[in-house]
Amino acid sequence: MNAAFDKNVNNAATAAKFLSVWNIEAYYGESYIVQNISFNVHEGEILALLGRNGAGKTTTLRTIARMANPELRHGEIWLDHQPLHKMKSHQAAAAGIALVPEDRCIIAGLTVEENLKLAQIAPPIGWSIERVYDLFPRLRERRKQEGVTLSGGEQQMLAIARALCRDIKVLLLDEPYEGLAPVIVQEIAKTLNIIRDQGITTVIVEQNAVAALKLADRAVILDTGSVVYDGSAQEVLDDEKLRAEYLAI
Repeated sequence: MNAAFDKNVNNAATAAKFLSVWNIEAYYGESYIVQNISFNVHEGEILALLGRNGAGKTTTLRTIARMANPELRHGEIWLDHQPLHKMKSHQAAAAGIALVPEDRCIIAGLTVEENLKLAQIAPPIGWSIERVYDLFPRLRERRKQEGVTLSGGEQQMLAIARALCRDIKVLLLDEPYEGLAPVIVQEIAKTLNIIRDQGITTVIVEQNAVAALKLADRAVILDTGSVVYDGSAQEVLDDEKLRAEYLAI
């Protein structure tokens, strides 16, 4: 573990960070998946949450979003001084957490625009649909098309756009580049940078570690459910030994 990680853990409970994850332990049944994880995320930054398959990345995102599974049995999660660890998923969403899962969860039978409107049926409402279309012109062109018939990249755009239709503070992305062509990956990365410029904090879980690191300000690496690195994304890109040991790249 590096000095940055040690300092981060020691200060996690009291640091004035935007999103603070402190000593969380999460289980699927009796399977101990997330093991005493701590890290902080600054407001408006992009954090890459990385690690090999089975390291606990998706479980960590789901725990932050307060999904029913996994079960949080220990630790605290704070968002802008709000105790997420005491909330259910709908309360965490109202507090400003938006999770875009790997399968994107586009609702069958609804058009692109209907998927977006559905996200706005209850407050807090975020971006207008027109503002979302300005960010994703391709969705405007396909607004009357059924969402599940879009290409993979377009579905990912729709999933992110739907999250922005809520008044969110933190965007949690689980494998947003999965199965996408490099040109689409670059397009989505540019969009995520624009979203960051709007003040939205992003945590990205991604197997395409190099692409995630090039996008991110900082990186946290998990190994078998524990944090083994917390620091600069560029440092990971520059450290061949670190990448080989924990990311196999």
